[in-house]
Amino acid sequence: MSSVPENATPGFLVWRLSMKWRVAVDRAVAPLGLTHAQYSLVASLYGMHRAGRRPSQRQLADHTGLEALYVSKLARALETAGVVDRTRDPADPRAIQLSLTAEGREVARRAIRVVQSLLDQLLEPLGGLDGERTTAFSRELATLLDVSLDPPAAFDPHAGLDARSELDPHLDKEQT
Repeated sequence: MSSVPENATPGFLVWRLSMKWRVAVDRAVAPLGLTHAQYSLVASLYGMHRAGRRPSQRQLADHTGLEALYVSKLARALETAGVVDRTRDPADPRAIQLSLTAEGREVARRAIRVVQSLLDQLLEPLGGLDGERTTAFSRELATLLDVSLDPPAAFDPHAGLDARSELDPHLDKEQT
């Protein structure tokens, strides 16, 4: 029996799944001295480094979907831990470039292996990381990530639930 309510909305399911995965990654990378958010930065920096890039904090924020201020805070903590180097961008003195230290690259490699194994476990019901259903699921998630955050022109947040119900007749008043 599933612990998810029978009439759960897609938004609720995405929220629950993201929280479950965040907790799982937090637990998996904790022995390496990382949190899930720090892992996101370290793994992203590792991939960017391999591609020959040394991103600014803003570029890394855009890449990860995290707020720039939060990336700055995480980068400072990772710098203190000896995992990340933060330096001024010679082309733009206002920008801070980020890179992994030698220790950071080793932590990143280990963390990526741990998280890949965890993701294979979490995605096993869909055939694992390389499964066809996982590939299709990833495409669907990417489609949703491309949706604009701007509210639709007809949406009036002050109109209340009834106005939203008119826009979406399938909206169950008790699920909001």
